[in-house]
Amino acid sequence: MKLKNLSLIALIAIAFTACKPKDSFTIDGTFQNPGTEKKVFLYGMQNSQMVPVDSTNLSEKGAFKFIRKTPSVDFFRVSIGNHEFMLIAKNGDEIKLEADLSDKTMAYTISGANEVEKLSELNALRNTYAKQVEQLQADFESKVATQPQNRAAVLEELKPKYESYTNQLNASIIRFAKDNKGTLAGFYAMNTLSPQEFEAELVKFADEVKEEIKGNATVDTFVKQMALLKTVQVGQIAPSFTINTADAKPVSLSDFKGKYVLVDFWASWCQPCRQENPNVVKVYDKYKTRNFDILGISLDTDKAAWLGAIKADGLNWTHVSELNDFNGETVKKYQVQAIPTSYLIDPNGKIVAKNLRGDELENFLAKTLR
Repeated sequence: MKLKNLSLIALIAIAFTACKPKDSFTIDGTFQNPGTEKKVFLYGMQNSQMVPVDSTNLSEKGAFKFIRKTPSVDFFRVSIGNHEFMLIAKNGDEIKLEADLSDKTMAYTISGANEVEKLSELNALRNTYAKQVEQLQADFESKVATQPQNRAAVLEELKPKYESYTNQLNASIIRFAKDNKGTLAGFYAMNTLSPQEFEAELVKFADEVKEEIKGNATVDTFVKQMALLKTVQVGQIAPSFTINTADAKPVSLSDFKGKYVLVDFWASWCQPCRQENPNVVKVYDKYKTRNFDILGISLDTDKAAWLGAIKADGLNWTHVSELNDFNGETVKKYQVQAIPTSYLIDPNGKIVAKNLRGDELENFLAKTLR
């Protein structure tokens, strides 16, 4: 009799498993302490952009559920208020998502599929450092509260510790991505890094994964972007270009052959660019007679604003512009995603440094232009 019962139970279990939908995935979630937030949104990838694809309301117990179909394993995001939770899902997955919305570190737990398990591991890793930074912030606020006149000194005191946490986190993320190279979780991890600070690592990673996880639209777009970025890495010959000055005189990169030239992408409306300009002026005045020059390429669309900023900031070097924001051909060729962006090119036309700021540029030229 016991054997018959066991067989029946086994058959029921098999039948139940077989009836699970394989042409869609589910996300069952619970949010604690949602406050006044009741609406939950599901975002999906379209043309490498996150767009809303579904929405629902929280139950009285803070629960919600989404059922969705996807052509292949892909990225999704659950959002409520200012909180966002990244997921990776494929049809057949039964994902559980839990979070306490009062948690300042925005930690969350996910389970129910291999990719989300990996993502949960990454989230736990990042949360470890987020808690350290949160404690550091609390220490800063506590010290400033008792000695407000020493705010700058307190900031300088704690800055090395913050930088140490950040460096440790970045190293851990890169290690995680390498250990999970063939997964979207590893791909997502690498894309949480600063694209300017870790450009070389991202280019290398794209080469390593382009065959392993090809077919996903987001990954394919990333691989194409990194292939273009690879052409303007340190050590590469700088791509040629010709752009007009304000009075329609054509200027080519080849005009500077035989010199060190700083190709500086900037704009009048870019505050970080304007703040950096005094440093660039200082360096130019010091080294302009020592085989060094600057070529400013503006992303302005307003010619008058561009020329006004040149005069106001005392930028006494050659200036050109396509007057087309981030859509200029040269801007695209050099993969400029943010400004200021600069390339230091040697007399043979090779890129020898990128995005040197302040003392970094000064120190590099002091060692190079002897």
